[in-house]
Amino acid sequence: MYDLRPHFEEEVELGTNLLLTGPPLSGKRSLMLDMLADGTDAGDGAIVVTTKDGGERVLKDYAKRTPYEGKPVAVVDCVTRQQGVSDPGESDRIKYASSPVDMTGIGIKLSEFLQAFSDRGIDRNRVMVHSLSTLLMYSDLQTVFRFLHVFTGRIQSVNGLGLFSIDSTAHDDQAMNTIKQLFDGVITLSEDSEPEIRLA
Repeated sequence: MYDLRPHFEEEVELGTNLLLTGPPLSGKRSLMLDMLADGTDAGDGAIVVTTKDGGERVLKDYAKRTPYEGKPVAVVDCVTRQQGVSDPGESDRIKYASSPVDMTGIGIKLSEFLQAFSDRGIDRNRVMVHSLSTLLMYSDLQTVFRFLHVFTGRIQSVNGLGLFSIDSTAHDDQAMNTIKQLFDGVITLSEDSEPEIRLA
């Protein structure tokens, strides 16, 4: 089981994927980073797929939560190359997809990190994707749905914990309901009340 501290008392099964939904600035990214950091402290692997901030920025924010030197913490950066940095240079911490449209690349980089962690004997991994709204900005709903179907399945197959954020105000009900079908639970955030979790 994965516990969802520090924000929730609940525990979820291995292979669970959760959708975090709320308006901008309601703390989705922060909450996901907290949950990943809690896992890092317990020895879990942590992989952040970022479509909003560069990998270095993500690691800097992560370091404020937990010292991760020597621990399995990695970032799939979908931003830096899109901004025109031609060869940012990959490391065992950061791998680059060419842009948020490059969903095949994103999936490959995730698999590479999962394999690398597995080779180190790490069999529990927490994966966060921030944010699905960026993917939906660049691609249509069907394409994103198919990508997520594979991506959430991959997390399920390695007994991981998947955390995915979406900006609830940027998409219509049909898009939100379509996306929600892929998840085992939804965490709803608002600006003025505590996050709520609903597990399927």
